[in-house]
Amino acid sequence: MLNMKVDNPHAFRYIMQDEIYLLPQDKIAKPAVTPVHEEQNSTDITAKDTEQPVVQSTVVITEQPVEIPAIPAPPVVASSQPLNTVVETPKAGFNYLGSNQKNFLILVNYANEEHIATDHLAALQSMLKRKELSLDDVAILNVHRYLPVKLADLAAYFTPTRLVIMGGDSLPDGIGKLPLNQPLQGKKTHVLYSFSFDEMMGSNDHKKTFWEHMKTL
Repeated sequence: MLNMKVDNPHAFRYIMQDEIYLLPQDKIAKPAVTPVHEEQNSTDITAKDTEQPVVQSTVVITEQPVEIPAIPAPPVVASSQPLNTVVETPKAGFNYLGSNQKNFLILVNYANEEHIATDHLAALQSMLKRKELSLDDVAILNVHRYLPVKLADLAAYFTPTRLVIMGGDSLPDGIGKLPLNQPLQGKKTHVLYSFSFDEMMGSNDHKKTFWEHMKTL
């Protein structure tokens, strides 16, 4: 065997394995390098090849559209009227004499008077007084200015519990055929169809007949 004297310990790495002849301080100073064997073929991947490439990421800042909140639609208010319902215009009021405090309606017909002739009013007030009533308790309506007047309109406006119709020309539309001087009891209203004051003024019998039925109301 050839006797070789090696003065430098680092020279052993060229002729012997590193793990055997490296000095302890050399192991600390320099990390071990894994030897590359000759049998590695061209397909082996070196440490340099396995280093991951540094990918520089580009952050693209896009401007997000600003969402405008939707304005809520106004609430739909349900109508109390059913669909396809014709709403009638309220009827005008009636101009009458009295206060109708006891829902006692008296219909007369005068072409030349606002309400009733003065002497006829005096006679009517005398009859009402005998029934312990006054003008405040009744409503005297001259239907002449409202012809044709409808019973439904009168009922809605005056809500009468007693109705006196004086003369055939005072009959309202819709009341039907009434018997003369025969008081009728309806569901809500006592009805008397009798003479007009013009007819009574010339006949005491007519006055008596009218009063006999009038006092029963």
